[in-house]
Amino acid sequence: MPSATNPSNLTASEITGLQNMLNQHGLIKQLNPAMTRERYEELLITMLDNGYRMVGAFDSSTCVGLSGFWVNAKLYSGKYLEVDNFIVDEAYRSKGVGKLLSDWMLQEAKNLACDTIMLDAYVTNSAAHKFYFREGFHIKSYHFFKSI
Repeated sequence: MPSATNPSNLTASEITGLQNMLNQHGLIKQLNPAMTRERYEELLITMLDNGYRMVGAFDSSTCVGLSGFWVNAKLYSGKYLEVDNFIVDEAYRSKGVGKLLSDWMLQEAKNLACDTIMLDAYVTNSAAHKFYFREGFHIKSYHFFKSI
């Protein structure tokens, strides 16, 4: 598992275990305000069973950004790392936290011999779109969604 450090003394490292992930509920609520702790735990249990992992950016011992991710394969992309729930604390935005997390996941994808990295970003999140374009991502397809 890679580790990364930036000049601002922020570090990135993997967050392992259900309890450590549950401790990040406050950050998760910044992206999904309606997410209760109970629902977060329920979903995490299912996600962990399917290979979900999480990386955090830390200022000392405080997690100031995180991203979940999965590794899988599809015919159109080959082996891929999928970024999921990428969040930077509002007080730490535009301070290199997103870049630190993105770089960590890029290195992890290389370590795992992935062919691609992919992600979904909410259509209303224009700041995230700008960030991902700067990081070299491009729009490949639409992600369609239907509630049941």
